[in-house]
Amino acid sequence: QVFTINTVEIKALPSAKVKNGAPMSIICHADISKINDFQLRHNFTIFKNGKLVFTISSYKGEVRYGIPVARSSDTGDYECTVEASGKMKYSNSLHVWVTGMTKPILTAEKKEVLEGDVVKLRCELPEEEPPLIFFFRKIKMNSTPKEKRVTEQYRNFSTTEFAVEDGDNILHFDCFGRRYVNLELETSEPSNRTLVTVKEPFVKPTLNAKPSSNITEGDRMQIECSTVVARIRGIEIILQKNKTILNSVQDEKLLRYSTVATLEDSGEYLCKVEQGRASKTTKLNVIVAELFPKPVLTASAFKVDENKELTLSCSISGFRKANFSILRRNSNGDLQWLKNSRNLTMRVFVNNTGSYICRAEVRGIIKESKPVWINVYAPVSKPTLSVVSGLPEVVLGKPLWLICRSVMGTPPITFTFYKGNEVKKIVVNDTYATFLDENITRNDRGGYKCDAKNHHSSAMKTSNILNITVIVPTRNASLGSNPYGEVEDGSGTVFLCSVKEGSWPIHFKIFKKTDREDLVYETSENADRILWHKEVMKREDTGTYYCIASNRANVDVKSQPITISVILAAWQKGIIAAFILILIAGSIALTSWWFLVKKK
Repeated sequence: QVFTINTVEIKALPSAKVKNGAPMSIICHADISKINDFQLRHNFTIFKNGKLVFTISSYKGEVRYGIPVARSSDTGDYECTVEASGKMKYSNSLHVWVTGMTKPILTAEKKEVLEGDVVKLRCELPEEEPPLIFFFRKIKMNSTPKEKRVTEQYRNFSTTEFAVEDGDNILHFDCFGRRYVNLELETSEPSNRTLVTVKEPFVKPTLNAKPSSNITEGDRMQIECSTVVARIRGIEIILQKNKTILNSVQDEKLLRYSTVATLEDSGEYLCKVEQGRASKTTKLNVIVAELFPKPVLTASAFKVDENKELTLSCSISGFRKANFSILRRNSNGDLQWLKNSRNLTMRVFVNNTGSYICRAEVRGIIKESKPVWINVYAPVSKPTLSVVSGLPEVVLGKPLWLICRSVMGTPPITFTFYKGNEVKKIVVNDTYATFLDENITRNDRGGYKCDAKNHHSSAMKTSNILNITVIVPTRNASLGSNPYGEVEDGSGTVFLCSVKEGSWPIHFKIFKKTDREDLVYETSENADRILWHKEVMKREDTGTYYCIASNRANVDVKSQPITISVILAAWQKGIIAAFILILIAGSIALTSWWFLVKKK
């Protein structure tokens, strides 16, 4: 019984792509070669997506796995294996696609609900495998359906809720499903349509204004809001205007709101009735006609000199019979009463600067004018001009900061800076202003002054003229000596330290270089050079010297160093020479004596 399995083939009938609900078969065929004609038992196994779905043992070379009603869940990759007497062969993979989806089933928890309740829905796609996408729709007459989308990763059904809103009466709901197959989107047909009826817990409220929705300022206005309710418990009526709650009642069918009408009461009123989740609203537009316009406050002047008279007058266009009063608003925002009159005349001072208003009253209606700001000015005092650093001097090359102050005077004050007769800067500030002059020259004396002026009618005040001293920094210091280079021990030396330029006085310092830089001479002179007479030079004075010069510019300039060598004096050299000659003569005599002794 010699045989071999040549191939194993798998196919789908009527095709590998069938519609949902149609019959389908998976055929597995084994091509086997034998030497003799004998019966051979075959074990056929069919897998879908790697999972066993069908197995059978047969003497035939072909088997059929029938699916009477194909569903989306039958979509997948199918393979067939054939085993006989220990030999096994696999077929190629066959992808089967069942197109279309089953019709979903929709159920509603309740068929009848109240306004404010929610409708709970359940949509199921039987025989479909997740992941699935569910779409729920709420359908009203003459309205665009509202849709909700829910994705389910692990189950073939989904639930959702729809709120029952004001105006809902007869509602229809349905659902449908979608899924992705081979990167293509499939959509099911809509489910059965479910009807839900809505009952009103209360009727839409009625909103009225008495005596009318068109009234005049000063009239008493009453607004009423009412409703008809099946169950009074839990009912609430709220009256609003511009989202502000004016009044509310609970467990009652009627709300009343009364007030004396003003222009601010014009606008749209909203009555809202709420019970549980249910809510209904009604709007009413109320127009309040003006009884009289706002008063106007005028002033004899808005900028007044201190200790002068100011007159304030209050009037209403086309209307004279009113109770007038004039008030001032303090810095903390409070109103200070001044006089019950149309007119007010007073002598003003600086502390009377502020905001004033006029108030008019007719039939209990009070209106205020726009505020009028009055400024009272005290004259400026004579300004003082000075250098910010204190002293009236500046270093050449450095900027000069000036400050102009006026001790008295109501701000703002306008300060004007002059250099000579040329205007350099104009500054508006409270009590002082500063000026920077960066163009300082060697022969600059300044001649600075400043003016101060505010809104007082008095003349401009001018400071005294300020002259400044320009300090030229020291430059190019040099050090010399006489004699130069070598000096005999015990003799004197003259040191000369000088600068090329620099404002007097100049401070000179002469140093000798040691481990610690010894200061050997120091002086200040109204000159550009100094002489230092050192009377006696000693051997220890040998060394390197330099000088440093500075003035009020605080810039030190250092000279090049010079070297001084202190040598022996002439008489010292003579003594040393005589001593050496004596030593030489003694040596010769001693040598001669030695030779004579040796000869003898």
